[in-house]
Amino acid sequence: MVRKVIEASEAVALGVKLSRPAVIPMYPITPQTHIVERLAEYINDGELDTKMLHVESEHSAMSAAVGAQATGVRSFTATASQGLALMNEILFIASGMRLPITMAVANRALAAPINIWNDHSDSFSVRDAGWIQYYVESAQEALDTAIQAFMVAEDHSVLLPAMVCLDGFTLTHVYEPVDIPSQEEVDKVLKPYKAVHAFLDPDNPITQGAIGFPNAFMDLKKDQHDALLNAKNVIKESNWIFAEKFGRGYGDGLVEPYMMEDAEYAVVALGSVCGTIRVVVDELRKKGKKVGMLKIRVFRPFPEEQIVEHTKGLKGLGIIDKEVSFGQEGTVYSEIRSALYDKDLTINGFIAGLGGRDITPDHIRKVFDSLDAEKRTEWLF
Repeated sequence: MVRKVIEASEAVALGVKLSRPAVIPMYPITPQTHIVERLAEYINDGELDTKMLHVESEHSAMSAAVGAQATGVRSFTATASQGLALMNEILFIASGMRLPITMAVANRALAAPINIWNDHSDSFSVRDAGWIQYYVESAQEALDTAIQAFMVAEDHSVLLPAMVCLDGFTLTHVYEPVDIPSQEEVDKVLKPYKAVHAFLDPDNPITQGAIGFPNAFMDLKKDQHDALLNAKNVIKESNWIFAEKFGRGYGDGLVEPYMMEDAEYAVVALGSVCGTIRVVVDELRKKGKKVGMLKIRVFRPFPEEQIVEHTKGLKGLGIIDKEVSFGQEGTVYSEIRSALYDKDLTINGFIAGLGGRDITPDHIRKVFDSLDAEKRTEWLF
């Protein structure tokens, strides 16, 4: 294993390179572009034997990924913001056809107004598309999760696409020290892809994507739903394998608690802001305050059981959303309130960081300070 200081986008690209995809359809969009640029360099330098397809739009990129995966080969793509929105139609097709495509999403605000900076409005807008959704905090986690996403998506009890979400600019363009496993090490944990069904196999043709009449459609959707629930155990297993093999894991793979054992108050968040929250938790702990953090690493499938378990004994819980369901509240806040509807604790929601606005330690202190009084939802400016 080699340690280097690299950009988080390169960390993703290295994780993908080590996973040996056969086809990479790509279309550039800020702040994702560095990921596929690095992959193009690996191909050009002879370090990666894969076919990169230069398509005319993100809709075409996902369509090409569907076509490639349907022939029985491993495929990868990446996008952000409006690009993910343009893929919307094909995202549902990929999951409905049970194609384990893996995609990196460099989270960026959706327009209008035009904004190239980070929030989670893009990936949260497709949370019901049937994809596994990872959210990473660091460059190291980005590399590791890129590999784990292939492991989980391709498991025969899952067979669903997965997206690895990392905060645009806030993480994608940040340089951090990263331990890079060797190809031989990765080959031991991620086996060569073997499709359960190669839909476009001329020697064994099958129909896929045909009309689903009412007598079958609901059954197929139930199978898809069950497969996403099955992914929970596979996500845990892949995280455990990494912990055993490489000496690093991320909680149980679904959530990662920090200082939660005796906490009375805690904050829940996703992505790179968790690093800021850790700093504030450490600061408040030194002052004798029993506070903690619960990082949601996987938002789909939703880790309800883990959230219930880790919040036992709390007096107050603050949830930070980097998006808003307009006319209602933050999505993570809604789902956690639903999971904890019968629990006796204050649950406050906070909308923060939209369009790349900084979430500072002062904001986190404000969240903790509010947890002894119920306020429902507040916007952090």
